[in-house]
Amino acid sequence: MIKLPKVIGHRGAAAYAPENTLEGIQVAADMGLEWVELDVKLTKDLVPIIFHDENLQRTTGSSALVAETDYDTIKTLEAGSWFGDSFAGQKIPTLEEAVDVLLERNMGLNLEIKPCPGRERETAEVALDVLSQIWDDHDKLLISSFQHVSLEAAQEMAGDWARGLLLPEEWPENWEEMAQYLQVTTINLNGNTATRDQIEMAIDLEKPILAYTINDPIRARELQSWGVDTFFSDEPDIILENLLTVH
Repeated sequence: MIKLPKVIGHRGAAAYAPENTLEGIQVAADMGLEWVELDVKLTKDLVPIIFHDENLQRTTGSSALVAETDYDTIKTLEAGSWFGDSFAGQKIPTLEEAVDVLLERNMGLNLEIKPCPGRERETAEVALDVLSQIWDDHDKLLISSFQHVSLEAAQEMAGDWARGLLLPEEWPENWEEMAQYLQVTTINLNGNTATRDQIEMAIDLEKPILAYTINDPIRARELQSWGVDTFFSDEPDIILENLLTVH
């Protein structure tokens, strides 16, 4: 059975280190976090990398699209100095490189399948193929996605790994059917916009409720009182300190 912590570092620890980098994982581990959330995409030549956007611009300054750039080019890009000079030299890691650090630090992973348009199935298949060769601990891995096609691929390829249905701000009308059809373990929702009624509907499914991306301790406590189990945060240490102790 999956063992989720109260707080998961969002893209590593995105308020303290450049997101989706090896340094971000290390910073999260040094804070004592048990889990991080990371995004996976495919390069043009089908290498799974830890990256969020479709475009490389925001964190590397390159205007190219991930889906149109091969890994040999991506690995030359610098992805840390946009965040701060002390992080200059950070690279975009491969999924395998990130997992090596997670295993070394004994951390759990929520891997969000973040496919470029049209690569929903392929991204899940390639990422899970890599993971299946290097990740053993079913209690410490959650595969999530907004894309039901990606979750469907995960269900077919690695049905015994926990899956999380990511719900956008506007919930699809058939979200409950999707959750049941995809046999998801968790419901991951936008904690900044979700209403108490929505959270109560989610709780009716009797699955852990995870809220993203919560950086306001007051909101975290409110959500906790409504029944949210776990929080994704850029400032995980602050959220953790401020959660109510539940006995």
